[in-house]
Amino acid sequence: MKNLMESEHKSTVIRLILAFVLFGALIALKAFGVLAPLDGKWYSFLPWLVPYLIAGYDIVLEAIENIFHGEIFDEDFLMMIATVGAFAIGENMEGAAVMILFKLGELFEDYAVDQSRDSITEMMDISPEYANVIVDGVLKEVAPEEVHPGDVITVKPGERIPLDGVVMMGGSDLDTSSLTGESRLRHVGTGDEVISGCINTTGTLQVKVTKEYADSTVKRILELAENAEERKAKTESFITRFARVYTPVVTILAVLLAVVPPLLLHEGFSEWIRRACTFLVISCPCALVISVPLGFFAGIGASSRIGVLVKGSNYLEMLSNVRTLVFDKTGTLTEGTFRVLRTVPEEGVSEAELLETAAGTEYYSDHPIAAAIRTAYSGKIQPEQVEDSEAIHGKGLRAKISGSTCYAGNISLMEEHGLAVPEFPEAGTVVYVEKEGRYLGALLLSDGVKEGAETVISDLKKAGIRTVMLTGDRHESAREIAKKLKIDTYFAELLPADKVAHVEQLIEKGGSPLAFVGDGVNDAPVLVRSDVGIAMGALGSDAAIEAADIVLMDDDIRKIDRAKQIAQRTLRIVRQNIVLALTVKFLVLILGAFGYANMWMAIFADVGVMVIAVLNAMRAARA
Repeated sequence: MKNLMESEHKSTVIRLILAFVLFGALIALKAFGVLAPLDGKWYSFLPWLVPYLIAGYDIVLEAIENIFHGEIFDEDFLMMIATVGAFAIGENMEGAAVMILFKLGELFEDYAVDQSRDSITEMMDISPEYANVIVDGVLKEVAPEEVHPGDVITVKPGERIPLDGVVMMGGSDLDTSSLTGESRLRHVGTGDEVISGCINTTGTLQVKVTKEYADSTVKRILELAENAEERKAKTESFITRFARVYTPVVTILAVLLAVVPPLLLHEGFSEWIRRACTFLVISCPCALVISVPLGFFAGIGASSRIGVLVKGSNYLEMLSNVRTLVFDKTGTLTEGTFRVLRTVPEEGVSEAELLETAAGTEYYSDHPIAAAIRTAYSGKIQPEQVEDSEAIHGKGLRAKISGSTCYAGNISLMEEHGLAVPEFPEAGTVVYVEKEGRYLGALLLSDGVKEGAETVISDLKKAGIRTVMLTGDRHESAREIAKKLKIDTYFAELLPADKVAHVEQLIEKGGSPLAFVGDGVNDAPVLVRSDVGIAMGALGSDAAIEAADIVLMDDDIRKIDRAKQIAQRTLRIVRQNIVLALTVKFLVLILGAFGYANMWMAIFADVGVMVIAVLNAMRAARA
């Protein structure tokens, strides 16, 4: 695809160079009087038609084809009518110049779009070409789509990891820069999870596949990137609708300008046709319909280069205007890597029994709390001991361990079963444990604040953005984190439905546009309900990433502020282009209607402004 684009650009450049050379030669011939014998002849335009067609034959063909398809009013149509009109009234040099310079402006546009697209289409390079699988004792390369969960693949040094999985054997450093935008290596060893798209740099890895290719991280990212252009910002949609109305209106006005004044004033048609052609060239909406989408596209590209995937320009526009930023706590503001601080067994219960029951109940859970509890238990749980495991939404887990029904969860789960349990005044997450209706005790866990969280909250507050934290954790733990980070407001001990209700209340009270940042499967409903949902992509759940509008590929929340700055700069540039294009066109249109603007002024109002707007839009591509 990229080679094809480069080939098309090369062809256009060669055509433009040839057209410019011929155009310059004709100007020289005209200056020396060589073309004088053609003056006043109907065929005087023919020499100028050669560079005109070399540069813009495709624009003429496109305009004619669109007419047959019922798509009459577009910039190609305006260019064709205006230049043909210029030839008709004898302004041959100007007619050829308009087409050549218009094509030059299109080349600028194509180059700018390609530069912006590169930031996103580089993601296509993360798509793996093959996976190494042992077939009949021989290592063979097969398509990633042919590998299924449970299969073991070999990833050699220098190869890209083709599918998500868990390292069964080996150790290596992974280059995650293509996903995260950060050139940092991540070491993995036996038992560590790896995601597709990363490059294995040092050792050979044996990886047990956990997801089909269609559900893998790399496939999901590619789909999100490909669909980013489909979701247009309000500003972009308005410009599209505006152009659909604006173009036929100015075409009708140009016709009226060519016909009505000479009839009313009893003058010749030639001068008024010239003014109408000038009017058409000036009114061509190229600068608007090109620079506005390009500006947003460049902004999305800039975000992707820092590891922030924006699913559409509408979300980029919304992010720039966010007034309230709501955070989940665990895994978002905190590391999400828990450790058991202490155990508090009930009287008559040993610490070993408490830990064994808790670890068994949490055996099949992939939550960070569950992992910390299993790590704290020194014994070993046999898979056959645990059956009928079930997550209780927002409260905890239930499982049968060796035939006994056990629960592990928060205080509301215990109260639901009629158990009176103690409350702990110190900060931290508490997991209460129950077995066959008997309270066994509690585990107190801690989770550290994520690096950069304090800076992010501080920067957001300086920018006048209200910060809110929603968590299902205890009030004591939530209060500690909120106080440390200086968050404006927090709400604790919430179920997923409670988080949605709080977000709706914040929006109703004037907090919109509102963005929510979360990482867990429980966050999916509130990610959907918020104006802008931001998911932590590297460690976040599939449900959260699917529900979100913006994905942080490396879980670095400091990039939220950077992405917001990119969004704000993008909107500023888009608005600058709109004001520039409309102001220049409006002024020159008035001058043209009264006969004070010639075709060269019209060329500047169209092609000149378009080139300026495109170059300005490209500033949004800087990360």
